[in-house]
Amino acid sequence: METIYLPQLLKMPERTMVLQLCHRIAGLDTLTPVRGLFTIRHGGNFIELTLVADTIITLVCDRCLQTFNHRLSVDTSEIIYLREAPKNPSYPPEREITWEDLCETVSPDSEFLIEDWIYQQLCLALPTRNICSNDCSIPSYVPTDSDIDHRWSALAQLKHLLPE
Repeated sequence: METIYLPQLLKMPERTMVLQLCHRIAGLDTLTPVRGLFTIRHGGNFIELTLVADTIITLVCDRCLQTFNHRLSVDTSEIIYLREAPKNPSYPPEREITWEDLCETVSPDSEFLIEDWIYQQLCLALPTRNICSNDCSIPSYVPTDSDIDHRWSALAQLKHLLPE
């Protein structure tokens, strides 16, 4: 996938670039390519990014440990401010943090990595709990003699001496 040199956006119609996606994203193991629409718009002192995309990814259920397919859909947008980074920042050990410090910024003359940003958005959309279905249950477990660690046998003998 291509990178965008941000000053080139200023020469495009309406300072906007629209990409139709049908790509595999490096580092993200998906069953289908990521399909959707990516838009980047130059707003003078910021860029506005929009992504509407989906793909199918294989996950492992947190309860039963079976694999299952999950449709990963993203409909997001972000504004990134264009600002030169200080050459040699010398921050005092203690300083007040302003709202501008909390905003993501990139240099106005830099290249923007589309694939990296899309990868980040897809990773943020991954579910925090991977459950294969609503009726998924924890597999039953019956311990056998081979599961018992015999190094603890002395402790088990002491347990029988204790009153209940």
